[in-house]
Formats: sequence, structure tokens, C-alpha cells
Amino acid sequence: MTDQGIETGRRRLRYALAAIYLFIGVVHLVATDAMLPLMPDWVPEPRLVIQATGLCELAGAIGLLTDRFRRAAAIGLALYAVCVYPANLKHAFEHIHVDGIPDSWWYHGPRLAFQPVFVWAALWAGGLIDWPFRRPGGSAGTPPAAP
Repeated sequence: MTDQGIETGRRRLRYALAAIYLFIGVVHLVATDAMLPLMPDWVPEPRLVIQATGLCELAGAIGLLTDRFRRAAAIGLALYAVCVYPANLKHAFEHIHVDGIPDSWWYHGPRLAFQPVFVWAALWAGGLIDWPFRRPGGSAGTPPAAP
């Protein structure tokens, strides 16, 4: 993949992630009560945490689209994807019903497996990592120089 192709891919992924996180952030803010059952019991102030994560998602989405805050937003969204994993596990293993979300392993399995991809996607779209498109010692699509 060329450097231009990589940057086009990063830009497209930033737009896609921004759209996803804007949507999810709004859902966290307008449907807070519907998400309360997903929160693990050990989370303090679950309602406040859901609302705060909604605001973080909105800030991360907007930040990804700016040059100044892109890297910070990418780190924040990657950490967010890690931090919400316990709620995703609880949702799956305790079969908690949430209107509009299926309660089957056809939904939960891919969702749980895809969470690390969201971590990678935020970091790659934010320009923090190059894997797997750049090779050590060379640019994208160029093999490393011989020793």
C-alpha cells in the first residue's frame, strides 16, 4: 500500500469511527437508563459513568476529525474500548435484555471478538501505529533494506 493509500485509509477510518462514536455517544446520553443493567456491580455511580462515557465518545469522535486533538482522541477511544469490555462481557454472559439489541451469541460473539479491532482502529486512524501497513526499515509496501 502506498503512503497516499495509507493516509486515505486512515482518513476514511477516522470518518467511520467518528460516525460510530457520535451515534453511540448520543445513545449513551439519551438512553442512559436502558444501559444501566449492563454495568458491572463493581462500577461506582453507574448512571454517571454511562453519561460520562457518552461525553467521552462524543469528544473522541470530534477529536479524531481535528489535527490538534487526533492523537489524544485516538488514545482515549482505544482506552474506552478496553474499559467498556467488562460491560460487554456482562451483557453477553448474563443475557441482559436491552431493547433494540439482540441477545444471542450471533451478536455477542462477534461484538466481543471485534473489541480489539476497535482498539487497533482508533490507534491506526489516529496515526499512532502503522501496523500492519508499514514494514520496519521501509515505507508502506516497500521491503526493508538489506543489512
